Amino acid sequence: MNKREYNILVTNDDGIDAPGLLALTQAMERIGKVHIVAPDRQQSAVGHALSISNPLRVMPFWKNGKKFGLSVNGTPSDCVKLAVSALLESKPDLIVSGINHGQNTSVNVIYSGTVSAATEGMLLGIPSIAFSLANFSYKADFSSAEEYAYLIAKNVLRTKIPSDTLINVNIPDLPLEQIKGIKITRQSNSIWEDYYEKREDPFGREYYWFSGNYKIIDNDIEADDVALSNGFVSITPLRLNMTNDKFIKKLKNFEKLRL
Repeated sequence: MNKREYNILVTNDDGIDAPGLLALTQAMERIGKVHIVAPDRQQSAVGHALSISNPLRVMPFWKNGKKFGLSVNGTPSDCVKLAVSALLESKPDLIVSGINHGQNTSVNVIYSGTVSAATEGMLLGIPSIAFSLANFSYKADFSSAEEYAYLIAKNVLRTKIPSDTLINVNIPDLPLEQIKGIKITRQSNSIWEDYYEKREDPFGREYYWFSGNYKIIDNDIEADDVALSNGFVSITPLRLNMTNDKFIKKLKNFEKLRL
């Protein structure tokens, strides 16, 4: 197949004007025809939220005098569902989400709008990848992440991905020559030790600001956080089914309970 035969939907959770989205778009343009449908504003940590009681409005977004894509006043999952259901002429061959400003490893995949957009793509039966860079700054250098996004997406298109699986990619914030390579990883068991700071606005009114510290508690190089912190690109296949199969047998006695 030549590159023009692939249709690729690009979205994110940092908003349509985020530098990471531009980097991902540039990477995907080397593979096929790109369609951008992304939130019109920052939507980090919205998880898999869908807009079910608000109308979704779609507007063309222009960058440097040219039409760049379509912005939606909704969540990342809204963007994917709306694009595939109503905005695109045909089903895309691939959905990519990112490149997120900040890693989405371990427990972060639950909160991540970036990962949730890819999850929605998987639910729609389309191979989907979430890309994240381990740097939260909007001034981050996405050049290494762009190259790995191209490399990985190109090879995902050549690979049969299980229908219940999406690909989660995290890229270290390093120059290309310092990245040690790729590790296929599992989700780590890291946790957030979070809290809310009580603050006061200029008018003397109290408010709360979310804060916290991220604690890596794994030491296995095959865990996503550990691989990433050791300079590797982490690729984790994620599934939607969160059933604890090992615990089912221990709960079987509950079936005997009666009121």
